Formats: sequence, structure tokens, C-alpha cells
Amino acid sequence: MRDVAARAGVSVKTVSNVLNGYKYLRPETQARVEAAIAELGYRMNMSARQLRKGHTGMIGLALPELSLAYWGEFADMVIAAAEDHGLRVLIQPTGATRAGALAVLDGSQRRITDGLLFSPLGLDPEDVDLLDVDFPLVLLGERIFGAPVDHVTMANVEAAKAATLHLVEQGCTRIVALGARLEETMGSATLRYRGYLEALEEAGIEPDLRLVVRASPWTRSGGAEAMAQALDAGPVDGVFAMNDALAFGAVHLLHERGLSVPRDVAVIGFDDVADDAYYEPPLSSIAPGQEQIAREAVRLLAGRIAGDDAPPRLVVADFSLQARRSSVRR
Repeated sequence: MRDVAARAGVSVKTVSNVLNGYKYLRPETQARVEAAIAELGYRMNMSARQLRKGHTGMIGLALPELSLAYWGEFADMVIAAAEDHGLRVLIQPTGATRAGALAVLDGSQRRITDGLLFSPLGLDPEDVDLLDVDFPLVLLGERIFGAPVDHVTMANVEAAKAATLHLVEQGCTRIVALGARLEETMGSATLRYRGYLEALEEAGIEPDLRLVVRASPWTRSGGAEAMAQALDAGPVDGVFAMNDALAFGAVHLLHERGLSVPRDVAVIGFDDVADDAYYEPPLSSIAPGQEQIAREAVRLLAGRIAGDDAPPRLVVADFSLQARRSSVRR
């Protein structure tokens, strides 16, 4: 800036005013400064500028993994939402482990970000006190509720209930809950299983534990293995898969067993990833409001970084059921 000021014959303060869009400058002065900037190829050091203001202009996004399509697509949405607020995103995979989650909350990368969007998979509900931190934090997901921070989540129970009732409407009565984890007290699997049970109760269908099949991890291979276990245990005519990766694996296994989807077994997933529409048959799924979650989480975090001290807020995204050929029989 000193070089620009010398070339234009003005003060460093005047150069700063031009760079910051100060309105009350003489046109000829502004033109001289802009010409000097162009001649010297000057570029403002945004990192230094933000550090002087006490901010880096960067937020952290801590996710379990990026190999699953849902998280990769979600990361893209967060990056786009952050750009609207003039922020950049540092992605920090936790591996869905406790050690990974704790490292994010107290790691060196935390010190180069202004705030954190955090999916605490790997922590337990009893770890809520760990989220009482001294930096802007917005919680994502369903693992911990009641934390003293803003929280953006999805309507897991209601959406799972809608998915299961959709299968009932297609004539299904032997519906597999694929991916349930009965040993957990909180999390996506617990909430989605609750919605599944509510749907069966509303439909007057007696739950059958042989149709409740654990799958870990929630991947295509996990879905195929769990689907084989369900078929070996007895008759099946519908599958509510607790994410789309499980559903892809289930459909693959059903085809291998010579069963038609949806004629013999109707299948619906959860997440509505981009691949669903291009699968064969196209996969029905719950769209959980992924873009809304990304947009609201970034908005809340940007507000906290700017000094918003309102009480913690809980935002539950809207969902929709995307019915495609994997579940629609008529």
C-alpha cells in the first residue's frame, strides 16, 4: 500500500479508503490510486486484513466422512452457503470416532477458524457438556440434543413414519427396518426406527423383530448383508432403508436373489442423494431438507461470529417424500 501511495502521490490512508470503497473521494484522486494499483499489480492481503479485525474469514465443517454421497453433497451445499456470507470452509473429517470428534473441538485447526459446524457422530448424548465452548458452534444431526448452542437437524421421526406409511399404501405388510440399532439411545437410527414403529401402529401392523435388521456401517455392502439376513429370516415385501447407501445395497441383493423391485419387494431410502434418480429402478427416498440445513446452519454461525448473543435456537428442516419406481406399485 505504501508503494501504491507513493506512485499515486497520496497517503496510505487514501489508498485504504479507495480499497474499502469510501464514497467521499475526489474522482481524480480515486482514478490516480486505481491506476497505480493496476500498474503495480497490487492485491489486498485478505488474510492479514481479517486477522487485524480478529477474524480469519474461515469456518470449520466437521463431518463423519466424505465417502458417503450424503456428506459429500452436504459439504458442497455448506461451501455455497458460506460464500454468500463471504466465508470459506475448512472441512475436517472425524471418522465418526470419539477421538476424531474431540480433536475437532480442541485441535490446532480450531484456532484458524472463526467458528465450527459440527456433526458429533462418535460422541454420546452424555457428552453434552463438551459442547459448552468459548467459540461460535452450531450443532448438526441427531446425536446430541439440549446442548447450549444452536442446533440444525431434520425431522427424522416424522420422515421415517412417512416413508413407512408410503410402503403400507403400496400394499406392504412385512416391512424391514434396515439399519436399525436397538442398542443406541439417540441418533438417526433410533429416531428413524421410532418413526417406523409409529407408522406400523397407525397402520395396525404388529411389529416383528425379525424384520428389524442392524447394519453397520451404513454402506452399500452393509445394506446387502443386512438384506440377505432379512430374507433368510422370513418373508419380506417392503424395505425402509435408513439411508440411501443401505437401500442401494438392498436392491442389489434383491436382484441377486431373483426378486423384482418393486413388484416383489418395494424399497425406499432416506437422504435423496443425486444418484437416486439414476439408479435402476430409480430409488424412492426421503429428502430431509439438506440444502435448508446447510443454509440455516451457516446463517446461524455467521450471526454468532458477528456477535449475536440470542439464546440457543433449534431449527428442524422440512422434508419431502420423493416417490420413484423402487417403491411405487400402482
